[in-house]
Amino acid sequence: MTRIERFEDIEAWKKARVLVKGIYRATGEGRFSKDYGLRDQIRRAAVSVISNVAEGFSRQTDREFAQFLYVAKGSVSEVQSQLYVALDLGYLSQEEFNDLYRQADEVIKLMSGFIRYLKGASDS
Repeated sequence: MTRIERFEDIEAWKKARVLVKGIYRATGEGRFSKDYGLRDQIRRAAVSVISNVAEGFSRQTDREFAQFLYVAKGSVSEVQSQLYVALDLGYLSQEEFNDLYRQADEVIKLMSGFIRYLKGASDS
């Protein structure tokens, strides 16, 4: 496997960055933009994902990095849960919801695979 030199090279971080952009776009329009509590919470959760990947990358051990990835995965799940609230309140169309939820699912799968890799590397 190619050695990752920068957190920006991590595929999960790249996909999470796209998700952040989508969340900001969706929350910056219409009634969603006026629901300051939900808008700010889902934005914070989305930004937390890329922040934890970046911070974890700079840690000294694979075990520490994996722990930050677990936290990032939790934040992605938080985004998914908040997407349901936005859908139920009519802030998102079903299509917007599906697209953002799918993106979040992809990030979770990438992080899960990366965690498995790191745990395997640290067990060696």
